[in-house]
Amino acid sequence: MSYKLEKPYTEKERLDFIVLHNHQNGRVLEETEKAIFALEANEKMGVDGIPVINPDYEKELEEKEAQRIAMLNLTAADVERAIYKAKGIDFDDIIAQIEVLPLGEGDIPQIDIKALKIELKANNFYRGNPYIDVVGKILGFTKEQLDEFFETNDYTKLI
Repeated sequence: MSYKLEKPYTEKERLDFIVLHNHQNGRVLEETEKAIFALEANEKMGVDGIPVINPDYEKELEEKEAQRIAMLNLTAADVERAIYKAKGIDFDDIIAQIEVLPLGEGDIPQIDIKALKIELKANNFYRGNPYIDVVGKILGFTKEQLDEFFETNDYTKLI
């Protein structure tokens, strides 16, 4: 439920409203010709200047979370160490395994091995890099396991 401070209001009333609703409670402020509104996270200003429930709110939250997860990153050492602890192999072993796989057949995704070798030399690994999912799938990791690992840097999430 949004909150509204109707005009006319004093500058002190306006500032108190902003502090209470925006600074203290994190609501989004929208000012119209007639009032200032403090909108809840799931609300947006309607075309008629009246707050309405945002029908896309859940989808927008999911997109924001997906973007946040994609930007999680770990060092190459963190990733290689975790794979070693979880599977007993390192990056060289992964390349050797992939080179003998029938790539693109069945559940085995197609992968450009030369490009993967370049990616494995990177200083940081970002969760959103598609090679993470492909190699993870080849190693038997689920998307959820990889998300949790990148979130926590805890190799036990990969076991």
